[in-house]
Amino acid sequence: MSLAGRSGALHPSLAHHVVNSLGWAKLRPLQDESLAPLLAGDDALLLAPTAGGKTEAAVFPLLTRMASESWGPVSLIYVAPLKALLNNLLPRLETYTGWLGMRAGIWHGDITGGRRARLLREPPELLLTTPESLESMLVSTKVEHRRWFSGVRAVVVDEVHAFAGDDRGWHLLAVLERLARLTDAPIQRVGLSATVGNPESLLSWLQGSVRRSAHVIAPGVEIPERPSSHPAFTEPAGRPPPGDVQLDHVGSIANAAKVIAALHPGEKRLVFCDSKRLVEELGAALRARGVTTFLSHASLSADERRRSEQAFADARDCVIVSTSTLELGIDVGDLDRVLQINAPASVASFLQRFGRAGRRTGTVRNCLFLALDEPGFLHAAGLLLLWGQGWVEPVVPPPEPRHIVAQQLLALCLQEQRIGSHLWRDWLGRFGDGAEPVVRHLTELGFLDSDGGMLFIGPEAEKRFGHRHFMELTSSFTAMPEFTVLSGRDEIGRTDPGLLTERIDGPRLLLLAGRSWRVTWIDWKRRRCFVEPADGGGKARWTVPALDGMSFALSRAVREVLLGATPPVRLTRRGEQVLATVREAAIDTVHPGGTVIARSGDDVRWWTWAGHRTNATLKATLGDLADPGQRVDDFCIRLRAGLTAPGWKSARDEAREHPCLPAPDVRALHGLKFSEALPERLAEATLSARLADLRGAEIVLGEPCRLML
Repeated sequence: MSLAGRSGALHPSLAHHVVNSLGWAKLRPLQDESLAPLLAGDDALLLAPTAGGKTEAAVFPLLTRMASESWGPVSLIYVAPLKALLNNLLPRLETYTGWLGMRAGIWHGDITGGRRARLLREPPELLLTTPESLESMLVSTKVEHRRWFSGVRAVVVDEVHAFAGDDRGWHLLAVLERLARLTDAPIQRVGLSATVGNPESLLSWLQGSVRRSAHVIAPGVEIPERPSSHPAFTEPAGRPPPGDVQLDHVGSIANAAKVIAALHPGEKRLVFCDSKRLVEELGAALRARGVTTFLSHASLSADERRRSEQAFADARDCVIVSTSTLELGIDVGDLDRVLQINAPASVASFLQRFGRAGRRTGTVRNCLFLALDEPGFLHAAGLLLLWGQGWVEPVVPPPEPRHIVAQQLLALCLQEQRIGSHLWRDWLGRFGDGAEPVVRHLTELGFLDSDGGMLFIGPEAEKRFGHRHFMELTSSFTAMPEFTVLSGRDEIGRTDPGLLTERIDGPRLLLLAGRSWRVTWIDWKRRRCFVEPADGGGKARWTVPALDGMSFALSRAVREVLLGATPPVRLTRRGEQVLATVREAAIDTVHPGGTVIARSGDDVRWWTWAGHRTNATLKATLGDLADPGQRVDDFCIRLRAGLTAPGWKSARDEAREHPCLPAPDVRALHGLKFSEALPERLAEATLSARLADLRGAEIVLGEPCRLML
């Protein structure tokens, strides 16, 4: 029995089980088109909506190569951004490898020491892991990394767009460069992604230093053919996929719970919120209404999340409320409905969530947006307008990751013990371009020592990062400190220390896992908090890092909504009323011919509708003309009260000639992990580059401006 693709076939044993065990008569289009290039050893980016068969499209041809070419352990590495996603995939991949007499294993931070020891004794052919755990294996004295990784032939990166958009992506690329040095053959790279606006660029990024034959494989997926004038605003890709999308305005969490409780009884509903606090508050409100409710977010314990997700998967008439933890492909069973509180940050994120329902034959994808306030409603309307145009954001890696270069230099020295003072370039490839100032700084401050032309870990690195076998060195981001919450011996999750220190009258009550808890004792030294159940009144709070705000594209879409464009979705009667209200309120701030400067008493604002980064760049560029004390807004910039028309023309002409990068807040440097391993000027330059949108500022400065002074 064989399942043939366009110029190749699956291994006979694998094909037999695909037909007889899975019951597939044929491969899906993505799986068919992926077969030939992956069997040829080419790099690829596989694009498909959620549940589009991407995992099998990548793994089946690679397992065929594994069996046909007698790859040994460890030869195939499967990387994903979430431990829960890896846990979810493991049984499937164990089944597929078992059909060929091979094994799959998993290694991440939640795997016990006993399971790790067994893996070290008997390495599997296919290893599932995260980038951080992969690096921890490279630097661990317990792992003979040359023996373990010398046979790696291919790497699959699941949800590659989730990596590429932040520093975890740079960290992953650098680790893959180091891994390639340990092998005796090129490593094939295969990325899996939902639809993105710049697939060719994403594939090129994934390939790293080695340029080989590569393919974007996306049957049935419309991809933008040309960029627009702004790199973050590609042209519409076509019409949106079919589905039932509705936008409502409910005004509060209590009203959202009332709507969700009343709608679709007997069905399984997944509700997305974009903060842990909202998840907790909505979960508690739904339970108070007698709705069977489960919760999932990153500050719940792993056991709590697993119990919740498994119970939800097995139930019918219930709701699970989640942050983005359930966005990336984790299987929670067959869903009937998807709901969204306010709006996700991007169209790409919405597409992931939208694809969770409508998988059964005869059903359609659906999503109900419930806006809690007018800003949330406008955000949702702008996002749905972009979606209605078939538009998806390009994935743009954050610029100038010098702090990750510093981290990788230290990790490389830890891995190899000593490295030639010039050989580190060979290990990091193009990722190390321009890193000489970083190396000098690391040496001058004692993070690195040098002797006889060799570099090795210095005393300052031991002091800063040596705790618990350099665990801090294998993570590319800084986590906010949290207290572990325990009920008896059971861990419930983690909470913000601010809830444990604020002044209160009466008992201290927390809201966690959708239930209220009374604090009985706090172990400040070990960051632990002991609780017992309470009847209600708990509070939820977590400190979150400052966000970038809206993008140029999304802010401009909101402007179009205010100017009269309506997203192609069903609006409730309340939604129609709110839309009319916000359009009326914005009549003096939007104009179809360009931007607007409007005065209200001494308050003068330039309504750019250009997004956070563009406005931060414009604020810096305008200098004294902009109010220096303002917080950067997505839609406008506050100007000096004494602005005149001639003064504005002169300032704008000057700004066109001399654009400026925003100056970073000194406090923000502490949120840039490993910034202390950089010269201060380089750390500030990295942050400034990430705060800026020079192209967006150029566009806005070139547009007509209507002055209403």
